Amino acid sequence: MPSLSCHNLLDLAAADEVPLPSPTPLRLLRVMSVASPTSPTSPSPPAPPRRVIVSHRLPLRAAPDPASPFGFSFSVDAGTVAYQLRSGLPANATVLHIGTLPPAATEAASDELSNYLVANFSCLPVYLPSDLHRRFYHGFCKHYLWPLLHYLLPLTPSSLGGLPFDRTLYHSFLSANRAFADRITEVLTPDEDLVWIHDYHLLALPTFLRKRFPRAKVGFFLHSPFPSSEIFRTIPVREDLVRALLNADLVGFHTFDYARHFMSACSRLLGLDYQSKRGYIGIEYYGRTVTVKILPVGIDMGQLRSVVSAPETGEVVRQVAEAYKGRRLMVGVDDVDLFKGIGLKFLAMEQLLVEHPELRGRAVLVQIANPARSEGRDVQGVQDEARAISARVNARFGSPGYTPVVLINRPVTAHEKAAYYAAAECCVVNAVRDGLNRIPYTYTVCRQEGDDAPKRSVIVLSEFVGCSPSLSGAIRVNPWSVESVAEAMNAALQMSVAEQRLRHEKHYRYVSSHDVAYWARSFDQDLQRACKDHFSRRHWGIGFGMSFKVVALGPNFRRLSVEHIVPSYRRTDSRLILLDYDGTVMPENSIDKTPSSEIISVLNLLCEDPKNRVFIVSGRGKDELSKWFAPCEKLGIAAEHGYFTRWSRDAPWDTLGLAADFDWKKTAEPVMQLYTEATDGSYIEQKESAIVWHHHDADPDFGSCQAKELLDHLENVLANEPVVVKRGQHIVEVNPQGISKGVAAESLMSSMIKTGKPPDFVLCIGDDRSDEDMFESIVCPSNSSVKLPATSEVFACTVGKKPSMAKYYLDDTVDVIKMLQGLANAPSQRPRPAVQLRVSFEGSL
Repeated sequence: MPSLSCHNLLDLAAADEVPLPSPTPLRLLRVMSVASPTSPTSPSPPAPPRRVIVSHRLPLRAAPDPASPFGFSFSVDAGTVAYQLRSGLPANATVLHIGTLPPAATEAASDELSNYLVANFSCLPVYLPSDLHRRFYHGFCKHYLWPLLHYLLPLTPSSLGGLPFDRTLYHSFLSANRAFADRITEVLTPDEDLVWIHDYHLLALPTFLRKRFPRAKVGFFLHSPFPSSEIFRTIPVREDLVRALLNADLVGFHTFDYARHFMSACSRLLGLDYQSKRGYIGIEYYGRTVTVKILPVGIDMGQLRSVVSAPETGEVVRQVAEAYKGRRLMVGVDDVDLFKGIGLKFLAMEQLLVEHPELRGRAVLVQIANPARSEGRDVQGVQDEARAISARVNARFGSPGYTPVVLINRPVTAHEKAAYYAAAECCVVNAVRDGLNRIPYTYTVCRQEGDDAPKRSVIVLSEFVGCSPSLSGAIRVNPWSVESVAEAMNAALQMSVAEQRLRHEKHYRYVSSHDVAYWARSFDQDLQRACKDHFSRRHWGIGFGMSFKVVALGPNFRRLSVEHIVPSYRRTDSRLILLDYDGTVMPENSIDKTPSSEIISVLNLLCEDPKNRVFIVSGRGKDELSKWFAPCEKLGIAAEHGYFTRWSRDAPWDTLGLAADFDWKKTAEPVMQLYTEATDGSYIEQKESAIVWHHHDADPDFGSCQAKELLDHLENVLANEPVVVKRGQHIVEVNPQGISKGVAAESLMSSMIKTGKPPDFVLCIGDDRSDEDMFESIVCPSNSSVKLPATSEVFACTVGKKPSMAKYYLDDTVDVIKMLQGLANAPSQRPRPAVQLRVSFEGSL
């Protein structure tokens, strides 16, 4: 059952961890400008909301400095995305960075250092004990989560990079994320600040923040790939991580593939669907719409131009050009890790020289190996493999003065990298799986900017890299196919100058217009749009631990209590009680749907009161409902969404005056049968008035796709028939026109009015989409053909906290039965004995 209070529940997830240091809380107060008496009377525009940028590392560099009171001197690391995105934020917006210190300065933690970094760099450090950080970053993040996000299942020995799931490492991951939440809590103004969280290290952070600040404005961007749901579902805590992302207001991905995999995981794990509306993709999650954004990160054009135009870059360009004069130069720049495909790239170079002898002595591949970001034997294995293959290729095809593969395995400055980019005819990015890879963007700009720039380029690009969809002029390759990569290299070297220029111009137009400022500005604007309704809704926190979530509902939506409804029940004389069955009085997950004796007893007690008219309003067939409720003599039933109605057990069935012409079934059933045969797990349900296609047990994605196709197919073939084709929760249903629970409710109220006893008390309880028609008919008089007396007491109540036309809610079926008990026990004009019932179900919630 939902929890009404979740204070400190998330702390249970990290109960076994070493207590985190608790530095003095920092309260960063806003400075508000107040107009002086001599200032103009026109008010100054309000300051934009503060942006809180949260990343694993702060965008800082640290260098040992004995003269500094902290032992280190700090400077901005302008090459980090967390810092570069500032160029896309409003110029007058305050930006605060939150993250851990650079590795070299982790031992310098102190409150004084925090105050210094905030004052001088707008950076607030998160202090993690070294052992916790090691287990969080190098343990869970780098050796479990990161390989799995790149499609490496932990089936291989740990020496090859993967680790099996370790619950203690996961607790360290949660503890680190909790420490970030603690730091953010110290400074956050939740009603104003925008929080932007970066990358998989902080996947759990949205849950911790949402628990503390239900209306916080939270965005999350995943810079790594999001794997297919088959891979992601192997994570033992998969639901925790998906729910954590859904606790953000906006979730960003580099490509549609990554977003599609995330939405598939939401569908398969949590049963959630997504909708596209006006260009935005949204996932409905407990009353909140979580927006999904797709846009790759660009480069910092201003910073890169300054590097390219620097005199030291020009000098290095001349040196490189001289060193490789007469050669056909290709360049690759990659981090040293399992997924960059450096070894495969060298094998492709070897294959190129084997198949094209004319390139021997001319083609050169310069590979710059950036320092590894993690530690372990897997990194050493990648380095050893690269050295071994390059040595073999050089020994086989090299000669005095010619080295076909040049492996630069040392720190390389930005100016030196820019020089190699500018000098190379072709850039080869051969990663087998990669998310944030801006190397092709950087290469394109370096070939364009500068007086002597050739303004032409060719890119050989793996189709499994995040930037691949945005570079349509690149030669896309499967990095696992060595022969294909080799052929792509040859095609790049043989390409005409005119074609190189056309491809280059196309890339440069995109790269220069979709830079990091464009990306940041777009994400920032979408985050504000996604949060615009926060203050028009009420929020409840429910769930334990990492299952915590926030339910967002309208301001007038509240729980229906017995104490609130009983006074109205007592003072009224003509009552109508409408009850849905499945999910309302009977638990949805109960296997045996037959009503228990306790349910029968409660209904009979309500029906005994002559002032009450009680109806079960269900989509089920009349024969099934008649059998189940045979002990209830005075109970009314509206079956098949109201197509069949009777006022008591012995009364005849009424069909609302509609003609009983079901010839359209002869057209609809063969179509449904066709989709049933093609969709494993689907089936057809025949009703007297309707026909329903169910796909609840089918593959979620395929079933949903087939349901959409079936809906279109049926609408076409039944266009001239008096029917309505509707799509519901895992169903496609064909009903006669004019049939719904709303119409049934209006018919019942109309009949009571005609008998001279208009209902002065209406209670309607339901749980799904079909019940919303009933709610609308009684709470929206303008939309109803029946007008209730102005003094009528109306209670529309949905089961579960979720968006609804109803103004009230009950938590579950247990609450519904308790509510009905309370009404049955309510004193009438004449005393009646209290009824004490024990409520139990087979198949508990």
